[in-house]
Amino acid sequence: MTSAHTPPTPAPADPVPPAGCADVRVVASSPETARRVAEVLRHCFDSTEQRSYPAGREGGTRLHLTVDTAHPAEPARSWLATSRASAADRPPHGDV
Repeated sequence: MTSAHTPPTPAPADPVPPAGCADVRVVASSPETARRVAEVLRHCFDSTEQRSYPAGREGGTRLHLTVDTAHPAEPARSWLATSRASAADRPPHGDV
């Protein structure tokens, strides 16, 4: 006799941020550490206000913010420009 197996219902997916934006989650052992990472991101990109939550039973902090990669500030602007390698910059297929 076979029993019908119903697959588990997947958890709802997180909403996708608008084009050009990225949701960032930082998990750190202390709120101060998470805030320092968020400060660096806000220095490089426009962003929303951070939201923080407890990170679990072991303590720690989980921080969420959304960054707007379409409006980077320095130093992200120069890093993004130099990280976009053109086809001429890449080695031919098979070369290392």
